[in-house]
Amino acid sequence: MIIDSIPIVILFIIVVILIAGAIELGFRAGNTHPEQVKKDKEKITSTNAAAILGILGFILVFTFGIVYNRYDSKKELVSEEANLIRTAWLRSDFLQEKDRGETLMLLKKYVDLRLEIVKIDDDNKIPAVLNESSQIQRQLWKMAVTNARIDMNSDIGALYIESVNEIINQQALRVAVGLQARIPTVILVLLFTMVILGMFGVGYQASIAGSSRRSWLSPVMILTFSLMITLIASLDRPNSDIMPVSQKPLIDLRAWMDETPK
Repeated sequence: MIIDSIPIVILFIIVVILIAGAIELGFRAGNTHPEQVKKDKEKITSTNAAAILGILGFILVFTFGIVYNRYDSKKELVSEEANLIRTAWLRSDFLQEKDRGETLMLLKKYVDLRLEIVKIDDDNKIPAVLNESSQIQRQLWKMAVTNARIDMNSDIGALYIESVNEIINQQALRVAVGLQARIPTVILVLLFTMVILGMFGVGYQASIAGSSRRSWLSPVMILTFSLMITLIASLDRPNSDIMPVSQKPLIDLRAWMDETPK
């Protein structure tokens, strides 16, 4: 998405300028009316401005709910992936000796790649790391199938194949939730449109009510909405700058792998 190419700090400044500009335009539009007209319009203008802000608040809460639920899902997926890899590591004991050492090496490298991918700043480099992870998955699967064919009735072989299959599925799930699932563009457009219209309404209502544009509430409102929108944009990115998804389960797993005698 185009918005991803904008650094979070720059995005925050842009949103502040947009909101402040919308309030100022609304204030100036209100000042074009004579005082008597302002008095006549004051009540209805206040009602309309409150309604617009109410709708804006609903959209903000709705959008934030989308990105925060996804953020929670990402954390759960990291923990689940660590458990699945740990299970595969333990079940690799049932492989033939000549394959077991290579499998453990591949699992270590796989975890290293999972930790590396979250540190990548350039999204264009992510497919290469994912492709390398997929190659390791194919190697693990090939060895799992080879060992299972030695005894087709072995439940132990089936259990290891199941572990490898779950690791493959988990990567697909993490890619879908972490990289591909994004806020629909139409919702983002609606959000920014409602913010601009809502702030225009605030400025217009302030002018009709005879308030000063220098009211201390204006910068508070500008900062509040700007921070909220910036937080939503950050959480929607694959790798959030503000609230990164903890990789502690995978980090602990990698340390456990080095400490576990095999």
